[in-house]
Amino acid sequence: MKKIAAMMALGLAMALSAPVIAHESPAKHGGIVKSAGDLSFELVNKDGKVTIHVDDHGEPVATAGATGTLTVLKGTQKSETTLSAGAGNTLVAKDDVKLEAGNKVLARVTLPGKPAVSVRYAIK
Repeated sequence: MKKIAAMMALGLAMALSAPVIAHESPAKHGGIVKSAGDLSFELVNKDGKVTIHVDDHGEPVATAGATGTLTVLKGTQKSETTLSAGAGNTLVAKDDVKLEAGNKVLARVTLPGKPAVSVRYAIK
């Protein structure tokens, strides 16, 4: 009887924790979404241009005054460019960036009045 009660308690705990695990929101712009803090960062790479869209629980976060860096690791090679505020809720890479499968990307973003956050992406 104790074994059944323990299994039921474990099953209930797992069921209740599922929404916590599924925190990342779906991609709105065809990119890769990762969360850091309470914010979601969607990395979009189109025609060599990298844009990061910032949302807070699905609502756009204004990026005016935001700064950052984008670091791309390609095997043993490392390249870096700056991120600056774009229109609305976007950050835009200063330089053209070619992302390929296997690359690792680190975005370090500082929004006005907030501590810097680091967001890691793996390009598939």
